[in-house]
Amino acid sequence: MILSPHDLDSPTYPFILQIHPVVQMDDDQLFEFCDRNRDLQIERTAQGDLILMSPAASASGHINAQLTRLVGNWAEVDGSGLVFDSSSGFTLPNRAVRAPDVSWIQRDRWHTLTPAEQARFAPICPDFVIELRSPSDSLKMLQEKMQEYIDNGARLGWLIDPQSHRVEVYRPDAEIEALQDPESLRGDPVLVGFRLDLQRVW
Repeated sequence: MILSPHDLDSPTYPFILQIHPVVQMDDDQLFEFCDRNRDLQIERTAQGDLILMSPAASASGHINAQLTRLVGNWAEVDGSGLVFDSSSGFTLPNRAVRAPDVSWIQRDRWHTLTPAEQARFAPICPDFVIELRSPSDSLKMLQEKMQEYIDNGARLGWLIDPQSHRVEVYRPDAEIEALQDPESLRGDPVLVGFRLDLQRVW
């Protein structure tokens, strides 16, 4: 097993624990492993390796809470889906387990899952995801993760980098849209009527 930084622009976290194919965790074993290591956020790549991340820095955690609240306020009024925070893990169709910083799933899709599936790392890809880049995050790694969401069924994704005031918008069958210092983002047609005022993020 090898424990190493993913990229030079991320000197501390995340680490990739390269356990595959020496060790192969099934979904139940992964859930138990994560439960026993709650101080870390743990994801699994499609290849079966583990990504270990530290708790968010305070400033990033505040921004993330703002984003979750704003999407949640819209979702409560709209009523068509459910919002999940950064502690929520999902098993994507490619078998990766990911925990977006903010995610939203259409209510009818969520209710196709059994209560047992919902109680673990639910086997579903969110319709909408936000990833918030912290100072220690590898941009390349986040961009790969955003593309993975889209490839596995997400209909809209926002990669938000507060340090550079830059946003990348991901959609299926479309070029990545890079925005420098945008004032706002609109969620239509996935999040109908949702507008994110980025002055509350920067």
